[in-house]
Amino acid sequence: MMKLSEEKFNNTNSAPVTRSSDRYLRYIARKTLFLISCIILLFVMMIISVSVGTLSIPMEEIVRSLVGLESNYSNIVWHIRMPRVLAGIVAGASLAVAGAVMQSILKNPLASPYTLGLSQSAAFGAAFAIIFLGAGSAISGTTGTVIVNNPYIVTIMAFVWALVGMTFIMILSAMTRVSPEAMILAGVAIAAIFQAGTTALQFFADSIQLSSIVYWTFGDIGRVTWSQCGVLIAIMIPTLAYFIYNRWNYNAMDAGEETARGLGVDTGRMRIIGMILSSLLSAVVVSFMGIIGFIGLVAPHITRRVIGGDHRFLIPGSALIGAILLMGSDTLARTIISPMVVPVGVITAFLGGPLFIYLLVKGYKK
Repeated sequence: MMKLSEEKFNNTNSAPVTRSSDRYLRYIARKTLFLISCIILLFVMMIISVSVGTLSIPMEEIVRSLVGLESNYSNIVWHIRMPRVLAGIVAGASLAVAGAVMQSILKNPLASPYTLGLSQSAAFGAAFAIIFLGAGSAISGTTGTVIVNNPYIVTIMAFVWALVGMTFIMILSAMTRVSPEAMILAGVAIAAIFQAGTTALQFFADSIQLSSIVYWTFGDIGRVTWSQCGVLIAIMIPTLAYFIYNRWNYNAMDAGEETARGLGVDTGRMRIIGMILSSLLSAVVVSFMGIIGFIGLVAPHITRRVIGGDHRFLIPGSALIGAILLMGSDTLARTIISPMVVPVGVITAFLGGPLFIYLLVKGYKK
């Protein structure tokens, strides 16, 4: 009798544990399936993006070019379209991850490099480099093409001024307890200040420098070269690895400042490093491609609404969604009024603005 009672007790206690374990496995499987689906979608969109354009390339020719077989389209695939596609993937992932981390460490669902004015401060730094450090010039010849001839100086100055904008945000966040809406208004003010500064610099620029600034601010991933893609990847991979490594710390910070400190998280250090690395990601993207808005704002929200706010999945999921959004926007920009190419920043603004308003309205209804 005693033996039967013990068995019944053990079975009764093991049943909840088993159900909890099953629920957790389903929880993990659902999020893992989402990430795998995003990877497949990203690969499909990459092939489509390479194939479409002013000149349509058959799928079999793309495959032949990618595997190294002889093809009449190899130069177009490798020297024109693949750098553009890779730049879209890396830039979209970088902006999305920067937005996801900013939203976590600032506890602000509206935070992103664009809404907090970091993109505009980086743009001011780039304009400063073009005008005063000689980073803009024109190619001699009949076309008179305007280029940014030293993107690395532009990158450094964009990063420095992005740090200046970030410092304003950090001081405001640390010394005052403002609401998320007030923080965004502060970002709008910072953006307005740096936009005014960029306009003032343009006033003193000559025609070549002014053309370089305008060309740069359009937001275009087609100007990125293989070497610049290498710089983007070299910065994004270790930064993304750092964010993923600290995924549990970000989860703890989402639970509250006191809870995170009780769990041993140095919240001040995490916040400063997170903002610096997020600023670096956005500054490098802005310096190479110009201002691309709303990717860092919308991609984390889409990911969070599908798989939740667990940073183990939110960070890589946001990177994938950001890459898909930017690459899809660029594909649309190249085909919507072909053979003309619309700057991708225009497309992301048209798509991202209404989508974010929809997400914001849905959030307030809940």
